[in-house]
Amino acid sequence: MPRLRRRDLKRRQRRRSFLRGPSSISSSDIHERKYWKDYMQAYGHCLAETGTHHAPWYSVPADDKENARLIVSQILMDALDDLKMAYPRSTPKRRRELLTIGKRLVKSD
Repeated sequence: MPRLRRRDLKRRQRRRSFLRGPSSISSSDIHERKYWKDYMQAYGHCLAETGTHHAPWYSVPADDKENARLIVSQILMDALDDLKMAYPRSTPKRRRELLTIGKRLVKSD
């Protein structure tokens, strides 16, 4: 039997034992399923009401790591671009002062 197939069989066995054995699934979960639409509506309302322009919420899929990381990277890049950061401008006086400091540092080595 090829190695990949053996691995698949083991994974299936683990899933079956999970469903048969003690787990976090309970009969009340079946009852709660009928409230799923209400839960999702409350979730959406919570995100909409607590997110602000300065601190927005982002929904990133967790079942695809590669795309989730790309999405988060794009969100961060957009946020950094929105900051419109720049190096501080220097005055001629400050540049002369920095040159003098640099020369002193070279001399002390």
